[in-house]
Amino acid sequence: MKKPWLIAPGACLVLAIAASVSGEPSAGDAKAGEALYQDRCALCHLAEGGGEGPTLRGVYGRPAAAVAGFTYTDALKASKLSWTGPNLDRFLADPAKAVPGTGMPISVPDAKERADLIAYFASAAAR
Repeated sequence: MKKPWLIAPGACLVLAIAASVSGEPSAGDAKAGEALYQDRCALCHLAEGGGEGPTLRGVYGRPAAAVAGFTYTDALKASKLSWTGPNLDRFLADPAKAVPGTGMPISVPDAKERADLIAYFASAAAR
């Protein structure tokens, strides 16, 4: 009789550590991210622009400070960031630490909420 394949407990720990240091944020829920965006972000980041912050429509994958007609801080313009998953995660966690001098005053300290927002941004970019 064959025994089922099992992963040794130590291997599970190694896999968990490797996943946590891979640089990619954990997979999020795009629907939950959309609800968070509507609740917390859309007040300043209007879809059509003209808000206190730039539109976040199409933010995933684009260079930072790239929305025409919005006045960005010199710090964000000089950052040379592209809004990848890891960069969005780092920026949303602590904007002032990620880009000292940014005008973004709000952070998203909860990793799951950041992952959900990033999943929403990524799904919106794919449409």
